[in-house]
Amino acid sequence: QVQLVESGGGLVQAGGSLRLSCVVSGSTFNINAIGWYRQAPGKRRELVAAISPNGGITNYADSVRGRFTISRDNAKNTVYLQMNRLKPEDTAVYYCNANGRFAGGTYFSSNYWGQGTQVTVSS
Repeated sequence: QVQLVESGGGLVQAGGSLRLSCVVSGSTFNINAIGWYRQAPGKRRELVAAISPNGGITNYADSVRGRFTISRDNAKNTVYLQMNRLKPEDTAVYYCNANGRFAGGTYFSSNYWGQGTQVTVSS
C-alpha cells in the first residue's frame, strides 16, 4: 500500500515562500516519478511540477516556472516543492502524486494521492 503524506502548507503573504514536503512509503521510492498538483476552490486539479525517479527530468506549469522548484531526496523518500514569490492565485490545496510516469516529457498521474496541504497566500 502506497502512502503519501504532505506537509508544509500554511498562510503566507504575497511575495513570501513556503516549502512543501511529501513523504512516500510502501513503494520503491527511487524508481517513482512524483508530481505535485493543486486544486483551488471551483477549479480542476492541475499539475504544478513533476520530477523523474533520478531527478534528471523536471517539468513545471507555465504559471509557476521560475518561482517553484521541485526536488527529491531518495534517501529520505521525500519530494519537495520550494515555492518562492508566492501570489494570491497560488492559493489552493496542494497534493502529491506518486508512481506516475513521464511520457514525451509530460507527467501522467497514478491513483496514489496524499491528503493534501492547504496553501493560502494573502494579498
